[in-house]
Amino acid sequence: MKTILNIIWLVLSGFWLFLAYLLAGVLLCVTIIGIPFGIAAFRIGTYALWPFGYDAVERRDAGAPSCLGNVLWLLLAGWWLALGHILTGIALCLTIIGIPLGIANFKMIPVSLMPLGREIVRTS
Repeated sequence: MKTILNIIWLVLSGFWLFLAYLLAGVLLCVTIIGIPFGIAAFRIGTYALWPFGYDAVERRDAGAPSCLGNVLWLLLAGWWLALGHILTGIALCLTIIGIPLGIANFKMIPVSLMPLGREIVRTS
């Protein structure tokens, strides 16, 4: 079932969200200071490309630097990406088939707003 949902996700919204994360990652990697943010964008972009079967969990060893980084991320790219998840989630919820995909989009909003200090893990 996860594979079917991932394929439908990829066609309807996953590819476009992945491109948004890819663009954010490339733009953030232009400066040396932005490289960790760019890497986070690439990591979450792969999660946005194929989300079913994976989950974002909070890392316990993340400290104050990740909190400060999340504030910078929110200002630089996070709110744009969260807005993309909100808009595609609403659009997907307009159809019966798209409701689970829209809910998955809404679940990705916290990760898109504050990705540092989180890890993408496979669920069983």
